Parts: sequence; structure tokens; C-alpha cells
Amino acid sequence: MFGGGGGLNPRKMEQMMQQMGIDVEDIDAEEVIIRTAEHDLVFNDAEVTKMDARGQETYQVIGSPEKVEAGSAGGAAADDDAGSSIPDDDVELVAMRADVSEDEAREALEATDGDLAAAVESLE
Repeated sequence: MFGGGGGLNPRKMEQMMQQMGIDVEDIDAEEVIIRTAEHDLVFNDAEVTKMDARGQETYQVIGSPEKVEAGSAGGAAADDDAGSSIPDDDVELVAMRADVSEDEAREALEATDGDLAAAVESLE
């Protein structure tokens, strides 16, 4: 699409992204944990970039993960989530999008097994 030559100038790429309403931010992350049913993927000293394209946030994680037993990574963070499987950030997001209380948002998320879109849809 761009022809030969090794790609675009980074400054030009940044200008084009700003024109399209895309903001890019580097995040100084110490550790990133991705939890699955079978295991946790732990990225130590990962490079994390957040892209905000008109309200839709996307995170890019660059690094080599270490595979560990499910739930064994994160120490205190794992204990905080023990009472509820729904993250507080998800509850706040659904409450804001559907214009309902956090209690109603949490109930909708629990009923939809944590599916954000389905929870918002059920509240509208």
C-alpha cells in the first residue's frame, strides 16, 4: 500500500493519527497480567501503549510473558478481586454508558457473565 522504502516518517504518522482523532500514549507499566481459565501470562517490564480512537481505547502490550499457574500472579490484586469476578472499572463503564447506578450495572454484568456490551444493551 505504501510502496517500498521502509514506511512512513514517525512525525508524519503522528500527524495523520491526530487528524483522524487517534491519541497515542505510552504507559509506564511495571507488570501486566492476562488471566485465562488455564493460566496467567505475566509480562514484567512490558512496553504498553494506549490508543484512544474517539473514545474506544486499545492497549498494546509488547514483551515476553511468563506462563504461571492461574491465579498465582498478582498477589494483592488477586485478593482484591476475590469477592467479585466483575472489575470495578467495568462496573463504572457500564453505569456511565447506560446512565444507571453502579449496583444496577454490577447486576447486569453478573447476569451477562461480564459481557460489557450485553450489560449496557440490557439496561437501555
